[in-house]
Amino acid sequence: MRIGLVAGPWISVPPATYGGTERVVDSLARGFAAAGHDVLLAAPSDSTCPVPRVPGMRPSAPEDLNFTLSELSHVARAYAGMDGVDIIHDHTMAGPLYLLRPERTPVVTTIHGPLNSQAQDIYRAIARKAAVIAISRDQASHAPGVPITRVIHHGMDLSSVPMGSGRGGYLCFVGRASRDKGLLESVMIAREAGIPLRIAVKMREPDEIRYFRDAIEPVLGSNEEFVGEVDDASKYRLMGEAFAFLNPIQWPEPFGLVMIEALATGTPVIGTAVGSAAEIIDHGRTGYLGRTDELAGFVEMAAGLDRAVCRRAVEERFSEERMVNEYLRLFEKLLAGEAPSGVPDAVGLHQNL
Repeated sequence: MRIGLVAGPWISVPPATYGGTERVVDSLARGFAAAGHDVLLAAPSDSTCPVPRVPGMRPSAPEDLNFTLSELSHVARAYAGMDGVDIIHDHTMAGPLYLLRPERTPVVTTIHGPLNSQAQDIYRAIARKAAVIAISRDQASHAPGVPITRVIHHGMDLSSVPMGSGRGGYLCFVGRASRDKGLLESVMIAREAGIPLRIAVKMREPDEIRYFRDAIEPVLGSNEEFVGEVDDASKYRLMGEAFAFLNPIQWPEPFGLVMIEALATGTPVIGTAVGSAAEIIDHGRTGYLGRTDELAGFVEMAAGLDRAVCRRAVEERFSEERMVNEYLRLFEKLLAGEAPSGVPDAVGLHQNL
């Protein structure tokens, strides 16, 4: 197949540091190419993903994150370069609605954000002309009126992720400086458990900086070590030497990529039982899930979990190969006319749910 991939305009593919969606797009591009398919990637011009790319794209612009004009301009350039592909896999929200996309070329789009009421309006419209992919059953359950063609969990490449020893004597938190991500809760959980906490956070947007300044800085003390934003190698070392990873998210996150990253290093996850967490964490085997006020009580128990079991869970359920193969099977069905765009088929959502 000749597969067109469209990433967003704001972060390079792969991201230098933080960027979950872009990390997934990079894995898909590499995986499709490794499987013998021709891949054409529309991404910011400073991307380094080693597949052919649409020329004439602008550099990444994180300062314009979520600006409509930025995304529309990017999409117009991306689709102008997509002539000749067999199928387009779009990771933007605007792209599947673009009027001037190549005629008779199927489009698949993956929903990376929450399906709130506004997003539901958009994806109901998209589903009339494209196949819509949810990234967790929980995400799909929040929008029963949106036709979902498949639920496909994210996967990751484990080849560059070392197993850690878990002997660092600390807990860790990695994520955005955001109330939703549970950073403040992580500080309190670690203190209640009497265990040092190392904190690696993305803090670039005004809201993130304001939240960290107002809610986190005033409570930081000797139990916390602030690491800042880290690259992949540093992140995996940090996770791997922690004996548990804290993920007390305060919102129904569609898919917590950071959870499978922690598990890949062998580190169990302690988190709130919301969003996709129960689809990723096997309570009592690869971590513990509960209410925020219960999580400190799981810390000592998590230290006794088998790290090899955590790693194996990613190898078996959340590998890049599994994710790539699920998308490729869907593309083949769409091109064969077996799974019409926007219509759940017999092996689609209803079976997954």
